[in-house]
Amino acid sequence: MKSKPLKSLRLAAAALALLATTASAQDRDLDLSRLPWDINAETADFDGESATIIYTGLRFSQGTTSIEADEGRANNRDRERVWQFSGNVTITVNNGEIKCDSAVLHFDGSALSQAVVKGSPASFEVRRLDADDVTYAEAAQLQYDVRNGTIEFSGEATITESGNQISAPLFVYNITERRINADSDGSEDSRVRIIYTPTDDEIEALDDREQDVENE
Repeated sequence: MKSKPLKSLRLAAAALALLATTASAQDRDLDLSRLPWDINAETADFDGESATIIYTGLRFSQGTTSIEADEGRANNRDRERVWQFSGNVTITVNNGEIKCDSAVLHFDGSALSQAVVKGSPASFEVRRLDADDVTYAEAAQLQYDVRNGTIEFSGEATITESGNQISAPLFVYNITERRINADSDGSEDSRVRIIYTPTDDEIEALDDREQDVENE
């Protein structure tokens, strides 16, 4: 009986691995010095005092990554560059898509160092190239730390795939170690919960075993 929850945890880890792959691709694509930018906006204003460009009706793309938002702010002061997106934000990269209320991307020089996505909730879905299943995840906040190689889901985090679901107040996925940690605050309403749906093959195998027992 213990194998089913463990299998669901492995499924959740695999789902996060897909997200990590997507995030890593995004990191490679969002290198401000390597690939050309394509910026389309309804308006663009420059605030000289804060060294900030303010876009409305923005669509930003670079490589295989694109970001659409009602508003985008680009701050290029000093070495750290910060892009802030707000209002109906959609981030598309490879075979995945993130929808959220706001997203903040931090660059160290020209390379992405951190991304923070927030929503009510923020949602992420990715379709595996080798399967028809769609992995769906949602949380109040998603934080990708490039330097430490971690992705953190916080605030009613849930991952669903193939009828299986794991939910917890907090998930932390270590990309390098391919390890998932799910935590709760100890209260009944915030415990780690796993829903496992047997596959047709597993149900058929169970029926066969029960039939064999009846025939003995």
